[in-house]
Amino acid sequence: MFAYLTFVMATGCSWSQIKQAFRMPIPMLLIFTAAHIIAPIVSYALGSAFFGAQSPYVVGFVLFTVIPLGVSSVIWIGLSKGSVPLALSMIVIDSALSPFVIPFEVSVFFGAEVDFDHLKVMMDLIKIIVVPTVLGVIVNELSRQRFKEWSAPFCAPSSKVAMVTVVAINAAAIQPYVIQMKHDMVVVIPLVVLMVIFCYLIGFASMFVMKRHDIVVTVAYSSGMRNISLGLVLALAYFEPLTAVPVVLSILIQQPFATLNFWCLKKYEKSRIYKKLTGIPPAEQLRY
Repeated sequence: MFAYLTFVMATGCSWSQIKQAFRMPIPMLLIFTAAHIIAPIVSYALGSAFFGAQSPYVVGFVLFTVIPLGVSSVIWIGLSKGSVPLALSMIVIDSALSPFVIPFEVSVFFGAEVDFDHLKVMMDLIKIIVVPTVLGVIVNELSRQRFKEWSAPFCAPSSKVAMVTVVAINAAAIQPYVIQMKHDMVVVIPLVVLMVIFCYLIGFASMFVMKRHDIVVTVAYSSGMRNISLGLVLALAYFEPLTAVPVVLSILIQQPFATLNFWCLKKYEKSRIYKKLTGIPPAEQLRY
């Protein structure tokens, strides 16, 4: 089911969009740095301060930040007048790199402390992420970028059902552990909220580097939203069940804060900071 989700996502992206993304190295670097370097370091430090470095909760916090960018960010980026082609391309590229990024970062933060079969994870991620991604882009190209529209009556609802099913199966699997460790939730829930807010904030801070409003929007949402369903699958397949708890909780927090991020971006667009940093009217900035 997760491979199917990945395939449907990739059918919305073309090789030309991916090439276009590589012509914008600074936004790409900002997104990858915010999402996969700064956020994991902060989440590890935050979790370790409360639970200790070897806690499965800490692994869950870090896992949330190292999984690929979230597909749902494209919706918010479109609503906020961001660059949807860049966002889609970054999601595809990040997903394709995940078999290498995730095992590497887990090793960097936890080393021998976590029993983790790196090779098996890489092979599984290639099967459920890389292969469906490549196939989706190829199908999109062969259909001259019309497959998404053709398949929408079937793929759109069925992919949503698949995503809900993946989340429900994994959430049900950790339910007994959540009840057993409910006293920890008093600390875990606020930390997850802080972690999600921080992921949005470091993306929003790109306004001090990028002057184009559409790029700021894209970086802000890309760094804040993750592929939660993949995080759940990995957490329960390769780690202790409690590792999945922060990932599950982030599902409940990520989308509401996307709404708040939308409001902040609108306020930023009307602010003096926006005018001072850009010096360009919004209409001119949206020429992509």
